Amino acid sequence: MSVSEIQKGILAMPHAFVVLQRLQDALEKEKELRKHFYEIIEENRKMEFINGEIIFHSPVKLKHNEANGRIYRLLAGFVDEYDLGFVGIEKILVSLTRNDYEPDVCFWKQSKAKEFTEDQMQFPAPDLVVEVLSKSTANNDRTTKYDDYEAHGVKEYWIIDPSKQTIEQYVLSHKKYELVFKGKDGIIESAAVKNFKFPVKAIFDKRLTNKVLTELLK
Repeated sequence: MSVSEIQKGILAMPHAFVVLQRLQDALEKEKELRKHFYEIIEENRKMEFINGEIIFHSPVKLKHNEANGRIYRLLAGFVDEYDLGFVGIEKILVSLTRNDYEPDVCFWKQSKAKEFTEDQMQFPAPDLVVEVLSKSTANNDRTTKYDDYEAHGVKEYWIIDPSKQTIEQYVLSHKKYELVFKGKDGIIESAAVKNFKFPVKAIFDKRLTNKVLTELLK
């Protein structure tokens, strides 16, 4: 449902002011809980603040960790080689208007990254976000995070399924995400990272990862 549709729905209610006041009260309580989240967040434990709830993540499976590490190696190697910006992995806290996420991998172009400091702990919306699905995170990755990244202008969003060995690539077009690639074969080319392209299978095959990285850095 779009923002305009929600607005029309509320305005159609005779008790619209009561609804808005209750919503405002709830958001104020959420603000206090978010402050608490910043106080207790741990450097060595993955935690996120999503729609008024503090989420503690379980350890990931090997297949998740391998896919995450390989896409990070490819992206960070390429970005560092050509000085394109900054690539973060897992414990980078992305703070949006309401929520705080720790994406599996994310990229900021140089115009944003040059403003970052060595001691910075919270970061603005990235240009590219990569989330690797797990049973506990898949719903949020496909709904709440998808909507939030879209609303905050994250140019590109990749969803990797390590079980099916597939990748979905969404690119922002007229403020809405458009699915431009989905599959386990073929070449994927980033819209946010210029000239960054590679075979999808490189995310799931360590021998191919090494070969592709060498090719990318030529």
